[in-house]
Amino acid sequence: MRFPRARRRSGGAPDDPVPGTPDRADRPDAPVIEFRAVALTYPGPPPVEALKPCDLTVRRGEFVTIVGPSGSGKSTFLNVAGLLDSPTSGHYLLDGIDTGRLPDHARTALRGRRIGFVFQSFHLLPHRSVLENVSLAMLYTSVPRAQRLTRARAALDQVGLGHRVAAVPGRLSGGERQRVAIARALVGRPSLLLCDEPTGNLDSANAASVLALLDELHAAGMTVMVITHDAGVAARGRRTVTVRDGRLRERVSP
Repeated sequence: MRFPRARRRSGGAPDDPVPGTPDRADRPDAPVIEFRAVALTYPGPPPVEALKPCDLTVRRGEFVTIVGPSGSGKSTFLNVAGLLDSPTSGHYLLDGIDTGRLPDHARTALRGRRIGFVFQSFHLLPHRSVLENVSLAMLYTSVPRAQRLTRARAALDQVGLGHRVAAVPGRLSGGERQRVAIARALVGRPSLLLCDEPTGNLDSANAASVLALLDELHAAGMTVMVITHDAGVAARGRRTVTVRDGRLRERVSP
C-alpha cells in the first residue's frame, strides 16, 4: 500500500491550499524536510542559542531517528520541524514550501495538513470512542462528517484496531491507545509522521508492537521521524541524527 499524494478537488482548488505556495502534488521531487542553516535563539537576557545553524534533508519515505540527552536541543528541533516554533535564522522548507514566508494562519494550516503528531502521552479524549477520537482530528477541515468517519475507520484498520472502534480509551492497553494516537495522526494523510518518544509510556511488549507498526508504515511509504533518547528505538531508523549542545550531527554507519 502506498500513501496517496494530496489531490485537487473539482474546480482545481488544492486539497490543502496555502496562499502563494505550490501544492504538494506539483513538487513530488521536493524533500519533506529541508533545513538550510536553520537556527533558533530564545531571547534573554541572556539569549539562549537552543539550536545552532544546521542543515538537514529528509526525503519521502525515509525513517529518521533523532537522539540526544536531556537538554541537548531535541525538543527545540521537534518544535521547529513541527512548525510549533519559527527559526530565528535560516530557511525551513516543508514539502518544498518555505515556511518562513508564510503568515501565522497559513503555517497553522500547513502544519495541520502535512504533519501528523504522535506524543509520549496519548492525548485521547477519555469519554469519546476510539472512532470519535480519530475522526475529530478532521473536525476543522472541509471533509464531510460521513467521510471523516469512513477515513477514521480506514486509519484504525491500518493500525490493526478496526475491531475496537466503539471502545473508549480507558478500555484499551497502553499499546492500543498509542495505536489510536497513530491512527489519529495518519487520518489527515500527512507528508510526515513526527513522533516524540512514542514508546516512553509503554512496557517492553507494547513498545515493540508500536515500533513494529512504525516499521510497517515506513515500508508502506510513510516518511517517519522519531525523536527519542532510547538507543533501541533509535536503532529502528534507517538514518540517525544526534543532537548535542544544539548541534545536529548525522551518525555515519560503518
